[in-house]
Amino acid sequence: MSSVVVCAYHNVGYRCLEELLRQGADVRLIFTHEDSPTEEIWFESVRELAERHKIPYLTTDINEPANVERLREMAPDFLLSFYYRNMIKPQVLELARRGALNLHGSYLPRYRGRVPVNWAVINGEAETGATLHYMVEKPDAGDIVDREKVAIAFTDTAFDVFNKVTDAAVTVIGRTWPKLVDGTAPRIPMDLKAGNYCGGRKPADGLIDWTRSAVQIYNLIRGVTHPYPGAFTHLEGRKVIVWQAWPVEGAGEPGRVVSANPLLVGTGEGLLEIRSLQVEGEEESSAVAFVGKRTVAIECFQ
Repeated sequence: MSSVVVCAYHNVGYRCLEELLRQGADVRLIFTHEDSPTEEIWFESVRELAERHKIPYLTTDINEPANVERLREMAPDFLLSFYYRNMIKPQVLELARRGALNLHGSYLPRYRGRVPVNWAVINGEAETGATLHYMVEKPDAGDIVDREKVAIAFTDTAFDVFNKVTDAAVTVIGRTWPKLVDGTAPRIPMDLKAGNYCGGRKPADGLIDWTRSAVQIYNLIRGVTHPYPGAFTHLEGRKVIVWQAWPVEGAGEPGRVVSANPLLVGTGEGLLEIRSLQVEGEEESSAVAFVGKRTVAIECFQ
C-alpha cells in the first residue's frame, strides 16, 4: 500500500482527506493550520477529522527543519496538498518518492495563485474548476493530472462557487487516487501562457469604485460577500459594507443615489440596486430598513 502525507485545511482539505480515507489510503501524517482568530471560521476542521481517525497531525509549518527531518525518515510515497496555505519548498517536495501533488481551486492554467474562486467571481467568469497537479517550485505550475470544470451562474456568490469547486475537488481525487497508486495517472504539461496568475486579496481591496460599471461592482460584491469581509463604500464619513446588490439599466452620476426605494446608485455604466448593507458598528439590514431609519435624504456614496 502506498503511504501518503497530507497537507490540508478548509473544506477542500477536509473533503479530499475524507475521500482518501474512504478509499483506504494509508495516511501517515497530516499537516494543517491553527485557525486564525481574525478569520470567520465557517469551514470544517481537518484537525477534528484527523483526531476521529487517530491520525497524527501537526500545525507547525511543514518546511520547518524538524518536520523536514521527520518526513525524510518517513519517506512517504506521496505528498498531497489540499488548500494548505504555506508554499512547500522544493527540498520538501523531493521527499515524496512517487510525487508531490496539489489540488488547486481553478481550472488550470487559469487562475493560478491565491483565492482563485473569489477572483473568478470578481472577474465575471462563467466557469472555473478544480485541478490536481504536480507541485514544482513555481506555484501552480507543475504537470496536470486531472481537472473538473464547474459552472458559475450570474447569481452565484463566491461561497456558492467554492462549494461547487469543493465537490469537483472530491470528484477529481476520487477518480485519480487509484491511478496514482497503480502508476497509470497521466501527466499533462502545464501551458502557463494559456492562463493567468492572481495574488492574494486583503479586506481593503473590497473598496467599491463607483466609476466602474454596475455589473463589475456587482461581481465584486458577490465575490467577497459572506463569509468573506465584503465590498464597502463610505457614506457621510462612515464605512458601509454592501452585502447584496443587483445591476439594473439606467444612468446616474457614479456614487450618487438616484432612488431611495429601491435604493439605486449611479455607476460608470448602469445603476446598482443595493439590497442589503451594513454601516460599520451596526447590524446588517435591508436597504428598505436602512433608508427608513434615516432622518435626511441619502445623497452620495464615496
